[in-house]
Amino acid sequence: MSETNENTPVETPGVFTDEVVARLEQDAKEIISRYPKPRSSLLPLLHLVQAEEGHVSAEGMRFCADQLDITLAEVRAVATFYTMYRREPGGDYQVGVCTNTLCAVMGGDEIFSALKEHLDVANAGTTGDGKVTLEHVECNAACDFAPVVMVNWEFFDNQTPATAKQLVDDLRLGKDVAPTRGPASLCTWKQASRVLAGFDDGRAGEGVQAAGPSLAGLRIAERNGWTAPDPNNLPTRPDQGEEGAK
Repeated sequence: MSETNENTPVETPGVFTDEVVARLEQDAKEIISRYPKPRSSLLPLLHLVQAEEGHVSAEGMRFCADQLDITLAEVRAVATFYTMYRREPGGDYQVGVCTNTLCAVMGGDEIFSALKEHLDVANAGTTGDGKVTLEHVECNAACDFAPVVMVNWEFFDNQTPATAKQLVDDLRLGKDVAPTRGPASLCTWKQASRVLAGFDDGRAGEGVQAAGPSLAGLRIAERNGWTAPDPNNLPTRPDQGEEGAK
């Protein structure tokens, strides 16, 4: 008898009615039309089906395969490679705690441990009310604001165990929660997935996009009048002769 790896998510069946399929097919056509080769649209198509169910089910993968005329195995290989695709149902809010080097040193590990205990879930676990899924991530690409927590890919900078616990409590209570940077409010996991599928919700330019430490180098360059070298007139490196510079 084969053994099941408890760390491998089970692909759950979908609930695609005829009405859902017809609607998704319309959106899929729009997505596919943006690419010179149809199979290049697989990533946004997976976000599209995730926006429908909150995860990428076996039925969702089959839908993508049918739209692109590729095998289910090809779709599954992509869906199981990228961590942005859930393979089983999760919460309305995905809370990702960065535990990569800098965030971990600055308190990310402590925040993650505190949230696991506070929410009574393990990594990738979802609270009983279906509101929050907790996960550790390798990097949120915001090291200058470490430690960083992301909720549905929106930034919550300079967190502590106390502020992180307050954040998840507010999410579970349905309170208005504003990211540190970006939009003035949070969208749900499904809504975020639809945006990643390429359907703009009109909020991408809201709020502050870069601040504080991220702009420090730019400010120094502006004060000193520094600019990037002209790519058509680069200085000769010391180890290059005139011939090498060409």
